[in-house]
Order: sequence, then structure tokens, then C-alpha cells
Amino acid sequence: MHKSAVVSALLGCVLLAGCTQLERLTLIRPSAQPRGFTQIAPTYDVSGKKGRDSTDPMMLLAVATELYQQGQLDEAERIARKALKAKPESGDGQTLLGAIAQARGDMAAAGRAYKAAVDLRPNDGLYANNYGGWLCETGQAAQSLAWFDRALADPGYPTPVGAMVNGGTCAIRAGQPLQAESRWRSALAVDPQNLTALAGMAKLESERGNNLEARAFVERWLALQPDDATGLRLAAEVEQKLGDNAAASRYLSRLQAIPPGSPSIPRTQ
Repeated sequence: MHKSAVVSALLGCVLLAGCTQLERLTLIRPSAQPRGFTQIAPTYDVSGKKGRDSTDPMMLLAVATELYQQGQLDEAERIARKALKAKPESGDGQTLLGAIAQARGDMAAAGRAYKAAVDLRPNDGLYANNYGGWLCETGQAAQSLAWFDRALADPGYPTPVGAMVNGGTCAIRAGQPLQAESRWRSALAVDPQNLTALAGMAKLESERGNNLEARAFVERWLALQPDDATGLRLAAEVEQKLGDNAAASRYLSRLQAIPPGSPSIPRTQ
């Protein structure tokens, strides 16, 4: 059994307003985990014309990924298709085509490529997670949950917390808050500092009126990211509901002191 060529984790509602940001695609990352497809060696020299003229599908996929990361999408697609012609059973090649299509905003083509990767390796959690993320991004959040479950069922899946977090975010989009809570709590049991899960639980508990629980989650969130504007705003709202106006004022003062344009955890709804 060969090592992983791609940690193809599309965990993303990147394009949808109000959706928690999920992990982005990470392509061609060598892994120590045994997988069912060929490793692209990290020592490949993918610079220059030589790599593009190669007949080695691993080299071609490495070159195509480098071009994708540089934003050279047309050339990246050309080389990726050349790699797929040399090795049609490459789920990694399909994943890269999906990423290229998504970077262009062609979500239909991206979905076809992510589904093709799943069809090639139905039990591979990496590809299942990608396809689930695409479903969630394209308004099919309820259907996406089974694919995150399939990812978690793969014993070799290297990033289970990501699938748990994504499942929580997409469950919220599907109108299933109990499912979201279960998935986010599972993620936090493994990774207590997962910001997306903490943010999701803080907002969920606040909306339920469980303000003491919301306070606990938002405090954990802000301990990790003290200048997060969304977290500070929610913390102030929670303290106001709890009747601690002094604490609410302190959070609002911190919020006002944040320079414009500072990054923030996206909202979960």
C-alpha cells in the first residue's frame, strides 16, 4: 500500500455568505499515513519546462499543483489532464481539477471532479469529505452530512476533526442544530481549541438562551483569539443578557480598539 499524495480536504463553505469558513483544500501534502494511492515525492523539482514535459503522472500532478498554487489555472488544468491521461484512476488528479474549477467559480465542474474522485475510491475519507464540502457549498447541506460521516468511517482518514467541524457547520445550514451540537462537541473532545467549533457552540448556546454555557464557550474562544471581532461582539451580547453590563462594556471597548480590517472567525449562520 502506498502513501498519500494529496491531503485533499475541501472542507469549505468559502463562497457562501454567513457560512463558517471551513478548512481549504490542501493539495499534494506527503503523509505518513498509508493510503490507497501513490505518493508524490516531496523532493520533486517541479520548476522549469522539464517537469511539464514529463510522462510520469506523479511528476505531472506535482507540477500542476504548483501551477494551481501560483494561480496559473489554465496551465495547471492542462498538466493535470495530462497526468490523468497517463493515470486515469488518479483520484488526486480529479481533486486537483475540482480545485481548479472551484478557483474559477465553476462549481458544477468542481462537483463533477470531486464526485469522480469519490467514485474512484468510494471508501476514501479524503474524497468523501471533499464531496461533502462541495454539497454544502452548493445548497445541499442536508445531503452533505452523510459524506462527512463516510469520511469519519475511514480508519485512515488523517483529519477527522475537520470532518466533525464541517459536519457541524453544514448541519446548522441544514436546520439541524442537535446534529451540529453533536458534531462540534465531538470535535472539541478531540481538539479543545478548535476555533470553529468553539464559535459555533457559543452562538448556538446563545441562541438557545443558555447564556452561561455561551459565556463559557466564548471565553474559551477569546482566550485563543483575543481580538476576534465576532467573538467580542457575541461576548458583549451574552454579558448583557446575563445582566453584567460592566463586562459587556469591557468587551465593547476591546471591540472598538480593534484596527479596521483585522481578521475574524466567520459566523456560523
